[in-house]
Amino acid sequence: MNLQRLANFLGMSKTTVSRALNGYPEVNVKTRERVLKAAQDAGYQPNPMARSLALGRSNVYGLIFPLLTADLADPMFLDVVAGMSGALETFNKNLILAPVSPGTEQRAYQQIVRGRRVDGLVVSRTLVHDERIAFLTQSKFPFIAHGRTQQDAPYAWFDYDHAAGVELALERLLALGHRRVALVSASLDMNFARERRDSFMASMAAAGLAVDPRYLIADCIDRRSGHHAMQQLLACSPRPSAVIVDNHMSGAGVVRAMRDAGIEMGKDMSVVVWGSMADSLAGGNVATIDQPEPRKAGARMIEMLLALVNGTPAADLQEMWQPVLLPGGTIGVCSEN
Repeated sequence: MNLQRLANFLGMSKTTVSRALNGYPEVNVKTRERVLKAAQDAGYQPNPMARSLALGRSNVYGLIFPLLTADLADPMFLDVVAGMSGALETFNKNLILAPVSPGTEQRAYQQIVRGRRVDGLVVSRTLVHDERIAFLTQSKFPFIAHGRTQQDAPYAWFDYDHAAGVELALERLLALGHRRVALVSASLDMNFARERRDSFMASMAAAGLAVDPRYLIADCIDRRSGHHAMQQLLACSPRPSAVIVDNHMSGAGVVRAMRDAGIEMGKDMSVVVWGSMADSLAGGNVATIDQPEPRKAGARMIEMLLALVNGTPAADLQEMWQPVLLPGGTIGVCSEN
């Protein structure tokens, strides 16, 4: 069955059927679902070369990623990518993941954009001042940022509310009597880490509490660096009574160091980690600032990117989801009260 016969069967115009199959946002959901079901039932297979030539598109979307070793064992990262891939498969499109080293990342963006090898890009791990986003904006190339940055020009982005998440954790810790709270952060060049630290400092100041500089440790993005950071905090005198870790990759190392030192979490010292710890080998019921439904988040980013490619203004494609606090067993009343 070809496109014209499918359109005749449905009693629709060929243009409407084509737009439904290709994910155009102006086609309503019921119509799209009806077209997709009829196409599947009839065994309709579009000619990908003809469709690509007609639309001037490759039907391929890209994620250029400065991949760390820990990412391959990170269930949150894998869930987000799975959500992206699944959303694209719905429209017979593909996702390519291009791992690069930080030193060649900008060049990879330039090569892909100038060669028009993909129809759009997802920019991950956004930086406070991000040359990738500046380049893509200037090039007028479709992209969605997984995270925000300090870019002035409007661009499409999807993010979680970093300030709100840290406020949730601190509010709980302060209510339990904690006054000496430490923060273990990823690189402060990363926008999420900068926003979480700014929120931490502002919330502590609002509570009338000074932060010991020794309690602020940055550049922790994996298990090893998190373990080392916790060892530094345990060597402080006095020790912090509670620790917030701004990413789950280093959170596993923090929890391991506490166990190695015989610290009973939730009693001797409290700890909250940003991100799911369920599959981190940390064990136990670790309190977390959770980013709900990572697969749906990945799918939502793709929906926004497809809308951008199909003409929706970037300024209308900016979405923030709220994190939630899952208390767990590693938060308790400050033992010094």
